[in-house]
Amino acid sequence: MGWPRRSGPGDVVDIEIPASRKPGNTGAKNTQMRIPMKTNDKRLLSGCIWLILILSVILSYSPVHAVEDSSSPPPAEKEYRSFGGPDTVPKRIESDLFEKEYLFDTAFMNPWYKWKEQLFEKYGYLFAVDYYPVALKATQALPNRDDDAASAVFRFSGFWQLLGRGTKNTGTLVYLVEHRHGYTDTLPAAFALQNLGQAGFMEIPFGDDGWHLTNFYWNQEWNDGEIGLAAGFLDVTDWVDVWALTSPWSDFYNFVFSIGAATFDLPDDAALGFGAGAWLNKSIYVIGGFEDLNSDPTDPFNGFNSFWNDHEFFKHLEIGWSTSAREQYYLDNLHLTLWHADERDEINIDAGWGGFLSFSHTFGGKWLMFARGGFAEDGGSLLTRSLSIGGGYAPGGIKTPGVGHMVGVGANWGRPNENLFGDNPDDQVTAEAYCRIQLTKELAITPDVQLLINPALNPDENAIWVFGIRARLGF
Repeated sequence: MGWPRRSGPGDVVDIEIPASRKPGNTGAKNTQMRIPMKTNDKRLLSGCIWLILILSVILSYSPVHAVEDSSSPPPAEKEYRSFGGPDTVPKRIESDLFEKEYLFDTAFMNPWYKWKEQLFEKYGYLFAVDYYPVALKATQALPNRDDDAASAVFRFSGFWQLLGRGTKNTGTLVYLVEHRHGYTDTLPAAFALQNLGQAGFMEIPFGDDGWHLTNFYWNQEWNDGEIGLAAGFLDVTDWVDVWALTSPWSDFYNFVFSIGAATFDLPDDAALGFGAGAWLNKSIYVIGGFEDLNSDPTDPFNGFNSFWNDHEFFKHLEIGWSTSAREQYYLDNLHLTLWHADERDEINIDAGWGGFLSFSHTFGGKWLMFARGGFAEDGGSLLTRSLSIGGGYAPGGIKTPGVGHMVGVGANWGRPNENLFGDNPDDQVTAEAYCRIQLTKELAITPDVQLLINPALNPDENAIWVFGIRARLGF
């Protein structure tokens, strides 16, 4: 996932702050004009909300294609027992080969999937090609800032099981390369922070830094995934505080509903390090990791220099309890995550630490509820206090997160980090609803609506609506 390259913690963010918000200014008059919501904006808001509601009803009662895909590699279910969230490369690729509901059949693609099945059976190799465009539109923006943003990401990922295929102990090479490019001058990754004045991110991977190594690592598993180790260039968000609806590629847009609810001081993608996990008994597991804080996915091999010379690391330890099947341990789950980030001299960020508690539970086979919250002390996290609650509904059943139809709603309260945003920034509230529609096996679209209440860096706006549309085309 990673921080936006041009607006991450510790970077200089060019935001025009109204006089009433500037530190130490208690008497300055705020001259910014409050812009009323236009009639067209009101119609757009009403239409978007009704669209999500109508689509939710249609998906609940319409017949859909739910096909047992004969192209699924026979060993795939076994692969799912490994640690890591639903966005890890093996789980994302395998989820596309599992049973999936969709509105329109594309039978002409079956030879493609058959060929991929044969490739896996013969060589232990699977790959995927994906394209994700996203667009955002807000009802208000900071002065002289755009109220829209759009970009896209091309992804090429794969895994190659080189050791122990068909046995209980396996070794797998995993990679993910991306090209991130903008459609507009303003990018979705920095849109909330730079253009709307919210202390946060939306669609955090959608920048324009070009070719981008997200991960390249070796994954070793023992005893059918009872113990696992990943070492190399990692996306740390695949291994820390994972839960079912964490993905910015398929679920919530706003980062407060993702990893750590914006209270973690995370490294960027391609962070050199390792993560390890083990099941202590049938329902209790432990995961830990150690990664370079100064990673740069556009120049990943410089990570060897920063890892061995800078000694600035992100460390995390998690203990969890799950009543789900182990291959989907993040569904019915309660876990506690502790983390620590070293001081970074070059960007003048103090050391920080924090804790996070996450609870999620499925019921009725189709519903999921969650409550997640945590704190941070010092460091470069966006928020120092954060609480998210909400739920999701999958008309075809919550089986594999990230595929099929899904409706999600959530609300968050957060307190911005004074180290980044000045003394006593206002608390802010975020509400979001999205509806993922699986049109075909290859194509999904996800309309989204967000309400930003009291954005901390834009006190002249009590509420800003943001509308979004995201698509995924994957083969």
